[in-house]
Amino acid sequence: MYNREAAVRYAHQWWNSYNPAFPSFSVDCTNFVSQCLLAGGAPMRGYPGRENGWWIRGGAWSFSWSVAHSLRWYLEGSRSGLKAARKQSPEMLLPGDVIIYDFTGDGRMDHAAIVVSKQNGIPLVNAHTANSRNRHWSYTTSTAYTAGIRYYFFHIDESTAL
Repeated sequence: MYNREAAVRYAHQWWNSYNPAFPSFSVDCTNFVSQCLLAGGAPMRGYPGRENGWWIRGGAWSFSWSVAHSLRWYLEGSRSGLKAARKQSPEMLLPGDVIIYDFTGDGRMDHAAIVVSKQNGIPLVNAHTANSRNRHWSYTTSTAYTAGIRYYFFHIDESTAL
C-alpha cells in the first residue's frame, strides 16, 4: 500500500535540503517528488531502460525519475507498479498526490510538486528547484507562472505497493 503519510513526512524533512543518498540536480523538482513517492512505498520498475519505467539504481535513473515531462507520461500510462489516476481538479487530490505543471501551456511539462496538506479543501505543495514548503498549488506567485499555465493532477493509487 502507498503510505501517503510517509511520503509527506519525507517531503517536509527534505523540502529545503538534499538527501545525500540521492543525486541532486539544478532542476531538482521531479527528483524530489520521486524521492517522496519512493519514501511512501511506490515501487520502482523498468531498470535498466531509461525510457521505460520509474526507477533509480546504481548512479543511474529513468527519465521519469528526474524529468517532469517524462513523469507526467509515466503516471498517465502506468498500469503496474506506481500507478496514478488523472483528476480534473486540485480539490480531488490528497496529501501524497502529485501535480505536474506546464507553465507556458506548450505541452511540455516544466515542474512537479507533491501535495502535503489541504487547507479549507485547497492543496498545499512542497517542491524543489525553487524550494517551497506549504505553497498554494496554483503557483500564481511564481515568476514562471503565465496565463497559459496548464496543470496535471495525479491521484496516486493506494494499491501501489513494493
